[in-house]
Amino acid sequence: MAQGTGSINSDYKDWEWSADAGERARLLQSPSVETVPKSEESQGNGLGATSALGAVFIVVNAALGAGLLNFPAAFSMAGGVAAGIALQMCMLIFIIGGLVILAYCSQASNERTYQEVVWAVCGKVPGVLCEVAIAVYTFGTCIAFLIIIGDQEDKIIAALVTEPEEAGSSRWYTDRKFTISITAFLLILPLSIPKEIGFQKYASSISVIGTWYVTAVIIIKYIWPDKELAPVEIPTRPSTWMAVFNAMPTICFGFQCHVSSVPVFNSMKQPEVKTWGAVVTAAMVIALFVYTGTGVCGFLTFGAGVDQDVLLSYPSNDIPVALARAFIILCVLTSYPILHFCGRAVLEGLWLRYTGVTVEEDVVRERRRRLLQTISWFLLTLLLALFIPDIGKVISVIGGLAACFIFVFPGLCLIQAKLSEIQETRAISWWGQVSYGVFMVTLGAFIFGQTTANAIFVDLTA
Repeated sequence: MAQGTGSINSDYKDWEWSADAGERARLLQSPSVETVPKSEESQGNGLGATSALGAVFIVVNAALGAGLLNFPAAFSMAGGVAAGIALQMCMLIFIIGGLVILAYCSQASNERTYQEVVWAVCGKVPGVLCEVAIAVYTFGTCIAFLIIIGDQEDKIIAALVTEPEEAGSSRWYTDRKFTISITAFLLILPLSIPKEIGFQKYASSISVIGTWYVTAVIIIKYIWPDKELAPVEIPTRPSTWMAVFNAMPTICFGFQCHVSSVPVFNSMKQPEVKTWGAVVTAAMVIALFVYTGTGVCGFLTFGAGVDQDVLLSYPSNDIPVALARAFIILCVLTSYPILHFCGRAVLEGLWLRYTGVTVEEDVVRERRRRLLQTISWFLLTLLLALFIPDIGKVISVIGGLAACFIFVFPGLCLIQAKLSEIQETRAISWWGQVSYGVFMVTLGAFIFGQTTANAIFVDLTA
């Protein structure tokens, strides 16, 4: 994209509540990424230390996660393998486009995180909406993570406890609500309290290994199925044309890595838009193969009867699958504190902007507020996870928000960036890019509206 000669909302006084409060929002970045503060960048060499290959790995790590467990069910909702793959391919074009737009706007606005780019390019109102959306999205994802823990622990406990159900009621320590609560209080809460989470950067490699292992198990189980599995019905078309759109939240949730992509771009040795385009294309193709392999093989194994969490469809006593469940639990245990940290950083930035207090002046009260925020966040997500046991209902809600991060905000940034350019004549490419931005906003708004309405009137009221 060719840059114009104009600047993008360069007068920060027009939209900033507190001149120093935005630094708190800079914390919202991948813990695996080392970036250079803007103050150092302005003094000279602001280039990062991440190579293009390293950036591919980080973006893949950000995209892949527990969301892959829902892809077989998404293929079932979409109406089969052909419809599921076609839907992914169509959406992938705009997913990659959104990542490139964010890098372009980050370079034009000299901002280093997702929400700061939206603030600088689009102004105060979209910036606040973006930060609120990030907070709600991370909150919902934390609920989904706790539900996943409960799902996997139920199966593991069922394999370990050999007493027949007829013998009486299950023991108190095998109750789902107890196992989720004890795991959350003993492991998740202590990891969520610290002010910084740089120590969790090494957990990303475990998450990647676990994700690939789960995919490998699902593919192998399809090629060499268990003899106990009965033949299943394999849908070849969606039940209704609207059913295809019900698969979109899962795809958006799975491929959403846009919030952490801006810090990754700025951490590169050569943060150029063209190089970044190659990086995200390679990363999204890798993610596509992983998600497609999981979705196709899991769907063909269980057909229309596949669970929202595909691992729940396998027997409890299957040892390779049990190991996959353990990997998923470990992945979620390390991911919850990271997502909570991101949400907490956004809430902190909003609070400091609202009160007009600088970071330096607020050091004393920050610890007390951080503890209150962490405990409140933790208890609310735990309470909702205990009473919303179906992860599909949570994904249907936060998947719509993921569409905003993938389509709506990048589209708004592109439109505003092109309108800010000072040009005597508007070239065809300029009109094409503005039209592309308008289409992205429209598509994202449609996905968000459709999935949110479906979640409210179908899933949450069922």
